[in-house]
Amino acid sequence: MADVVTGEAVVVEVRVAQMPSRALALAIDMAVQLAGLFGISLLLGMVTFVAEEAVAVAMAILMSALVVVGYPVIFETLSRGRSLGKLALGLRVVSDDGGPERFRQALFRGLAGLVEFWFFFGAPALISSLVSERGKRLGDIFSGTIVISERGPRQAPPPQMPPALSAWATTLELSRLPEGLAATARQYLSRLPQLSPQVRHEMGVRIAAQFASYVSPPPPPGAPAWAYLSAVLAERRRRTEVRLARQMRPSAAPPQGFPAPLPQPVFTGSPGTTTPTPGGFTPPA
Repeated sequence: MADVVTGEAVVVEVRVAQMPSRALALAIDMAVQLAGLFGISLLLGMVTFVAEEAVAVAMAILMSALVVVGYPVIFETLSRGRSLGKLALGLRVVSDDGGPERFRQALFRGLAGLVEFWFFFGAPALISSLVSERGKRLGDIFSGTIVISERGPRQAPPPQMPPALSAWATTLELSRLPEGLAATARQYLSRLPQLSPQVRHEMGVRIAAQFASYVSPPPPPGAPAWAYLSAVLAERRRRTEVRLARQMRPSAAPPQGFPAPLPQPVFTGSPGTTTPTPGGFTPPA
């Protein structure tokens, strides 16, 4: 998963395409291109009998460029980011801001692909994809695009702020919270209704205890672990959207400071409770 910031400063989570699916889509596209080049060679073999050699060479270069570069550029432009291989694998090329791929970006990707795949047999693309956090090859870096998967599991809605913790959440210090730990909490909350009461309680307390090492102040007494995690993630997302909106409006007032860290909390609540707790928290169905 990766966060994409739209032009309206809205953070959207997308599923980044994995390398095996991208490699298989590339293999399909290259098979189509090789078939096109083979057809061109047969056609030029017939043309050489009735045309001069210079004309035949010029036609070979033009038609080969049209197949190697024009094929991905034309397909991705007309289909808004999908070639035949990507269409078969459920992949799509989008801009870094989540918008559809434009012709200029498709052209950059096509020209870079000529160097990456046809001149150096994919070695630059492989190295770049392994180094990049989003699996970007050189064409994606130059054009400002990212390849996403549209066939992934349906994403759960972002965590909602529990009303009982909304005022407390505005005082949080969140700058030290690791992204990996936040992703673990999001996955836990998305699976919350599917977990047994015992597992729900144990996992929630364990993840919340890890959160307490990076987030302060502690939650109000009696707050369940799931409510604590939801409040932290909801507030973190809200602040990200506010910060991006302020970057688009430089004249906006700077954010206020955060309070100093406080002692770590102790999470309470019996496993599997389905009745409202003293603090007014009701676990989700």
